[in-house]
Amino acid sequence: EIYQLMNELIDQGISIVMISSELPEIIGMSDRIYIMYEGKIRGELNSGVDEITQENILYYAAGGKKEDDK
Repeated sequence: EIYQLMNELIDQGISIVMISSELPEIIGMSDRIYIMYEGKIRGELNSGVDEITQENILYYAAGGKKEDDK
C-alpha cells in the first residue's frame, strides 16, 4: 500500500525523499539517488542515463569519488 501511495503522489508531481538500506528497493523506486559517506554526499546517480546500479551505489557508499573530484 505504501508503494501505491508513493506512486500516486509522484503522479501528482510531488517529490518524495526515501531513505532505505535495501538496495533493490532503492533501485526500483528511485529516479535519482544521492549516496553519502562519512556525512557527505559522495555521488549522485540518475535513472535517465542508466547510472543507477548496485555497483555504482556501493562504490560511492565505500568512499569512492567521481573522476572530476580531487
